Amino acid sequence: MLAVSAPAASATRTRTSSLFDRRLVRAGAAMAVGLGIAAGISVAGGGVAAAAPVMCVSPPSDNDIQVSDTASCGAMANDGGLSRASAMESGTAVSVANGEGSSTTTYANGFGTSLGTSTGSGQAYAISLGGGIARSAANDGATTVAIAGWGSGATVDSTGVDCVGALSLAFNLNTGQFCAMR
Repeated sequence: MLAVSAPAASATRTRTSSLFDRRLVRAGAAMAVGLGIAAGISVAGGGVAAAAPVMCVSPPSDNDIQVSDTASCGAMANDGGLSRASAMESGTAVSVANGEGSSTTTYANGFGTSLGTSTGSGQAYAISLGGGIARSAANDGATTVAIAGWGSGATVDSTGVDCVGALSLAFNLNTGQFCAMR
């Protein structure tokens, strides 16, 4: 009886490992595609901007707020944190870092809204394009990324990930949670 159950347990471990490997490969592929799309769109969209881009960084400013025509951003950091936000074309980006972490809302355009927050040594990244809403929150030591395309939403924090609408991607590198909508 032991000889029969030992191979079954080994086969179960092999199937679980294989399933995990496939999920890991799919997550990596989804992240690469999403980041490639966001990078390509930001490069292509950069040439047609109606409003001048705004960039907010804290420090050196305690609470940096910039507005140019219809684009706006805000960055606030304290306790040694670093916060960056940038927006153009009616985009709004807000970034807050509390502690040694960094929060980067790297890009918001076309009525898009990007929100990023980090605490401790967390790193949060949010990108929104053409009316998308991206929210990324990272706790101590975590790295999170949210990318939202036209009219979609992407959220990632310590409680999980959520993607709504086309061209949305969210993942937490510490927990391995991810979602992607195409």
